[in-house]
Amino acid sequence: MIRVLLADDEQLIRSALEALLNLEPDLEVVASTDNSTDAVTLARETSPDVCLLDLEMPPADGLEAATQILATVPTRIVIVTRHARPGVLRRALAGRVSGFVPKSTPAEEIASVIRHVTSGKRYVDPEIAASALAAERCPLTDRELDVLRHSRTHASVQQIAENLHLAPGTVRNYLSVAMGKLGSHSRHDAAEKAWESGWI
Repeated sequence: MIRVLLADDEQLIRSALEALLNLEPDLEVVASTDNSTDAVTLARETSPDVCLLDLEMPPADGLEAATQILATVPTRIVIVTRHARPGVLRRALAGRVSGFVPKSTPAEEIASVIRHVTSGKRYVDPEIAASALAAERCPLTDRELDVLRHSRTHASVQQIAENLHLAPGTVRNYLSVAMGKLGSHSRHDAAEKAWESGWI
């Protein structure tokens, strides 16, 4: 049996997917939750073969949860998303995610993807892959992306500096450069543009 952890904050989708996956003769949903914090805890408790994670669920996104899970659990991660932004795919693959599929994917196809990644392979939805290849490359450095990611939470410059172990002046410099590269009038506008492009 392939043991699956399921995490999605939309109860109807999560319940339906859990029921359909449990109908498969070789799949078993061993845990399910509606948030990323519990997903990490449950993954450590149950050691599933595959974690099926919604990209956008509270309090951190599916990629943050995936990073925490993969740090301690030998499992495979499949990200499911309603908003398949190309930059997110690049972040997912860089973070050792094994699969990336849209929420519109039928349950039987998701079951096939689970089997595929369990065998050690990767799967990326073809349309998402094509969009990623056509998308512009990110002009921002990793540190610029870090400060913009924290700006999306409306943290102050002082809070961002403390979180990233940087001086407030350094944070302001990174924000200023990022705003210039993106042609933004504020750090929040720059953060939103970076998010919409899938870079953070």
